[in-house]
Amino acid sequence: MGKFARRRLIAVLVVLSVVFGAGGLLYANRGIIRAAVEQLQGNDFPGPGHGEVKITVNAGDNGDVIAQQLVDGGVVKNFRTTYKLIVDLNPTFYPGIFTLKLEMKSIDAIKALTDQDSASLQRTTIKEGLRASVIFKVLSESTGLPKSDFESLFTKPSDFGLNSKLPNLEGYLFPATYTFAPGSSAKSILQEMVDRMQQEIDTFGIPEGKVHEVLTLASVIQKEARLKDDFYKVSRTFLNRLEDGMHLQSDATVSYGVGGNTVSTSAADRANKNGYNTYLNPGLPVGPISAPGAVAIDAALHPAEGKWLYFCTINLETGETVFSSTFSQHEKAVAKWLAWMKDHPEYE
Repeated sequence: MGKFARRRLIAVLVVLSVVFGAGGLLYANRGIIRAAVEQLQGNDFPGPGHGEVKITVNAGDNGDVIAQQLVDGGVVKNFRTTYKLIVDLNPTFYPGIFTLKLEMKSIDAIKALTDQDSASLQRTTIKEGLRASVIFKVLSESTGLPKSDFESLFTKPSDFGLNSKLPNLEGYLFPATYTFAPGSSAKSILQEMVDRMQQEIDTFGIPEGKVHEVLTLASVIQKEARLKDDFYKVSRTFLNRLEDGMHLQSDATVSYGVGGNTVSTSAADRANKNGYNTYLNPGLPVGPISAPGAVAIDAALHPAEGKWLYFCTINLETGETVFSSTFSQHEKAVAKWLAWMKDHPEYE
């Protein structure tokens, strides 16, 4: 450092000491002092910078990781300078994807990463009616985490604060649009979805002892109904059948039980002995078969008024569904569905 530069540095330190005082106040502002010193010593870019670069802050990243990212991205000039500033300032960093400039002042780059509102988080949309296996695929593609990370947690409901007697997480992952912080684990992501479902349960005021039953019925309604008004009619139809001692005979539950993904089921599917086969077994299936949304849950709790015992969707494109109170009426609806399916084999 030349003689003139040293004099400037001393002058700056004197001025800063006068402005900020001694002791605790000087300590609190030492980051600002350090930034000025590093500028004079040529260890920092003068700023304000140019162009743009994306910097990702993951959940749990500490100061040295962030400082190295900034150096590697060309945002700041010197790791030591940036890291020392982070230590002095002790900022709170927020997970997210931030747009910064190249060749910024270290103190400006750090400030940008502490602005929660400027963080860009990737949105992940989980649609109503998806099975957990499909949800895991969507989550894996969105977050970059292996699908196996999610699958390994599927049969561990107690790890998420749920009843240990539940067989798995099916039906307890609420379908919604989420913004998961970069670096989130599969466990934390699924916990967020379970917690969101619990919020819905609390909003509807579902008694703890009724939660599994309600979500199971709602999950079947979600898979069987197409139009919003029909959700409530489907709910009433199923409840009428249960009250009359009839089997639900839901193809959606049968398909789930055999790992199928088609609208219709075969005689072999309907003869398969499993807890989801509502052709063979009375009552509801042993558990949910999909992720029910708010409308399906509401329909399970507040069914429409009617004496229907059957329903059949006769147009899978429009969702048009016929509800019947007698078997002869239902047979006519089934004939219309079969005719439609013949003309649309791609829906098989």
